[in-house]
Amino acid sequence: MAVRVEWCYHAYVVLKAGDAVLAIDPHDGGSLGLPTCRVEADFVLVTHDHFDHNAVEIARGPRTREVLKQFYGSKSLGPFTVTGVKVYHDKAEGKLRGEVAAYKVEVEGLTFVHLGDIGHIITSSSHPELSKPDVLFIPVGGTFTVNAAEAWKIVENLKPRIAVPIHYWMPGSHLPLDPLDRFLQVARAGRQPVESNVLELSPDSLPEKTTIYYFKVQP
Repeated sequence: MAVRVEWCYHAYVVLKAGDAVLAIDPHDGGSLGLPTCRVEADFVLVTHDHFDHNAVEIARGPRTREVLKQFYGSKSLGPFTVTGVKVYHDKAEGKLRGEVAAYKVEVEGLTFVHLGDIGHIITSSSHPELSKPDVLFIPVGGTFTVNAAEAWKIVENLKPRIAVPIHYWMPGSHLPLDPLDRFLQVARAGRQPVESNVLELSPDSLPEKTTIYYFKVQP
């Protein structure tokens, strides 16, 4: 069965497997200058408690069964197996901006990793749980996270099949982030533009080598 991946701008990602819906890092749209993306999720994950990642009310509704905020450890959520791994929001082991829970989500034979607002370079050795995912959601806009060059280094280190850049400046955004082009200039990998904000992925649809899937859609 394919997994539906919807990008709701910034770091907000929604995974749908069958009838089960999991939302990661919802934002309210308006406070960022971006559209609001309301989703009624069964499960909501929050990587850290900053306003542009923790608008749980946008994704919560009558069907919501569980909300995990900055969760470390492993847990089954319906068809999803979630593992939260500690990383930092800065290069000073969290002394400047705190910790972030990077999430590994396994479902339908696919492994997704969402790095939240990671602020430092990690490797397969330092964080083996996050190594070689099928899909890696990685912030590339700098300022509050790793910058474009550092993000590409993480991609090289973790070796995902698909790398999806997130958390960058877009037209209308209030946040002082670099645009997507900065990352595309330094990323030395094949590229697959996505015309909408939705992907359908299955194990047999993955590229053999690391490929950058980037969303061309604008708010």
